[in-house]
Amino acid sequence: MTALRFDPSLPWWFIGSLAALAVLVAGFAMWRGLRGWAWRGLAGLAAALAIAGPAIEMGTRSGLTDIVLLIEDRSASQSLPGRADQTDRAADGLAAGIAALPNTELRRITLGDDPDGTLLGQAIARAASAEPEARLAGVVAVTDGRLHDAPMLPVGLPAPVHVLLTGQPDDWDRRLVIEESPGFGLIDQEVGISLRIEDQGRVPDAARTGSVALRISVDGETEQVFAVPLNSTLELPVTLRHAGQNVIRLAIDEVEGELTDRNNSAAISINGVRDRLRVLLVSGEPHAGERTWRNLLKSDVSVDLIHFTILRPPDKFDGAAVSELSLIAFPTRELFLERIDDFDLIIFDRYRVRGILPQQYFDNIARYVEDGGAILVAAGPEMATVESLNLSPLGRILPADPTGRIIDTPFRPELTPEGMRHPVTAGLPQGGADPEWGRWLRMAEMTPNPDAQVVMTGAEGKPLLVMDRLGQGRVAMLGSDQVWLWGRGFDGGGPQQELLRRIAHWSMKEPELEEEALLAEIDRLDMHVIRRSLSDEAGPVTITLPDGSERELALTDDGPGRHVADFSAPEPGLYLLRDGDLRRVVALGPAAPREFEETVADAALLQPLVDATGGSVTRISDGVPDVRQIRADRNSAGQALGGPWIGITPRDAATVTGLERRPILPGWAWLLLICGLILAGWLTEGRRGRMA
Repeated sequence: MTALRFDPSLPWWFIGSLAALAVLVAGFAMWRGLRGWAWRGLAGLAAALAIAGPAIEMGTRSGLTDIVLLIEDRSASQSLPGRADQTDRAADGLAAGIAALPNTELRRITLGDDPDGTLLGQAIARAASAEPEARLAGVVAVTDGRLHDAPMLPVGLPAPVHVLLTGQPDDWDRRLVIEESPGFGLIDQEVGISLRIEDQGRVPDAARTGSVALRISVDGETEQVFAVPLNSTLELPVTLRHAGQNVIRLAIDEVEGELTDRNNSAAISINGVRDRLRVLLVSGEPHAGERTWRNLLKSDVSVDLIHFTILRPPDKFDGAAVSELSLIAFPTRELFLERIDDFDLIIFDRYRVRGILPQQYFDNIARYVEDGGAILVAAGPEMATVESLNLSPLGRILPADPTGRIIDTPFRPELTPEGMRHPVTAGLPQGGADPEWGRWLRMAEMTPNPDAQVVMTGAEGKPLLVMDRLGQGRVAMLGSDQVWLWGRGFDGGGPQQELLRRIAHWSMKEPELEEEALLAEIDRLDMHVIRRSLSDEAGPVTITLPDGSERELALTDDGPGRHVADFSAPEPGLYLLRDGDLRRVVALGPAAPREFEETVADAALLQPLVDATGGSVTRISDGVPDVRQIRADRNSAGQALGGPWIGITPRDAATVTGLERRPILPGWAWLLLICGLILAGWLTEGRRGRMA
């Protein structure tokens, strides 16, 4: 490398001024007719050039090797039969061929699994950007072409990109594709799952059946089988039966000859939610705590509330004509006979039996609870009288019997050992073994049923909050009407709103408040198992893996009523958790493994980059190609007698290892040159004078 450089002795503005002055002097001399004007001008310019210090700079170059990138796709889809051997054979053959080329280096990059799939585009872009562009002679990717980050591929590269495609030309596969599925749905209503069963590759005639059997199971229950058409989108209606996670497994049978059955099934989790929680609140009389229930339920956007307060019972004789009263008649028949099953919860707040509801209505309410409904009784002094609900036909389903005694002594509610484990009362603010709650002023003494759960006690250690299950329904009884004191901050107050909210939602079977529950928190293939129980001990949990094998998972104590364990799954799929009668189906990993969504080798996504760089696509099944060095204007791939070949383009890159600078003339030579030019001008003008 040779170049002209300047090393000025004075500033450039001075050198420029000197050159301009020389030109002006020469011009003036020419105007005056002096014959030496040219020599004068050249002398001035030579002086300016000498001050600029011109020199010849010569660099010493050292040649650099060319670089070839070899990217080996080792993702999960490359583990299909035969592909790993093809990749090994191609990578080793290319490495040997490139090593035999003169002045060429090889960079081998291995691409493994990623949760987002095969990130081949990112691997090519990163590997190419890490090398000097002037040295990149070629890129070779050994892959099945199924990448999941095509937008990350570089637009172009200065060297040819060759794709060596694994697999066989006659490969084919059948797969189950979930096109669309909802994240949540309403309980007891249909949700739609959009799916398609399609064939890819060279499907043999024997497999072109036109329809296949689709197997469907919800939460691990018995499979249902339906015949569905191939290669067409269909909508599958599914009804969610319970709140919380509903796991739907879809599967088709494996067909002989297809590449894999890993994409023949899919697991979908849909969260079941209630449309609206419908609550009927019946207040037997106006009192200080009546609005507490109303405000609580009205503030919950998920609750539809119907509230009736009995202001004028039938036994009240005040002489006022019915036509002159503006009260709404209590629609007892519609609420407790015709529409009772529309409600998720019925609350009796200080209700007295005064003949408003006939005996058959109470029988219907009991039937409603046994069939899955819920009753909550917030009791007051009326529970100790002959107007107590316990003395009606409803008494047979209530969780406790009043003794007829009212305790008018101030007391602080406390949690029982069972209450510290029950999700309704466990973890209440300022709770624990010694709660810092305000006092209540009275309560009704109750005797709980043998199977009922006493979660809170009051005065003299008597049961205050009793809960029980009956048939498919639930009942709860709060033996005091003083909970509103907490809301008013009396004696420090307490968690009134949270307690009442939990009681109501437990009655309506909200999953997060189930006292016996088996839950799982999922993070990819890791599972945090939570066993909630009223017992001191729980587990072990039996886990059934996708291949049918079983493992036992021991639980450790994590506080009152909670037992936990961690489990790392060996592979994606459906896992069944069991502990006694409790079952939980958990889907780990994606709905279908992304690496196996499409398995037939295809270079379509890489073809634009191959075309832009003048590269090629070659099937390894046709033989591992030889590697040659070719000029940039020649074909980069072809077929020879010995088999296919691919070409790389030598770049002739070099680096400068040293620099030498030599002045064009030494200082004394510049001085002689300038003096000679001046003398020539003087002599020219002197000769003219003698001639004159």
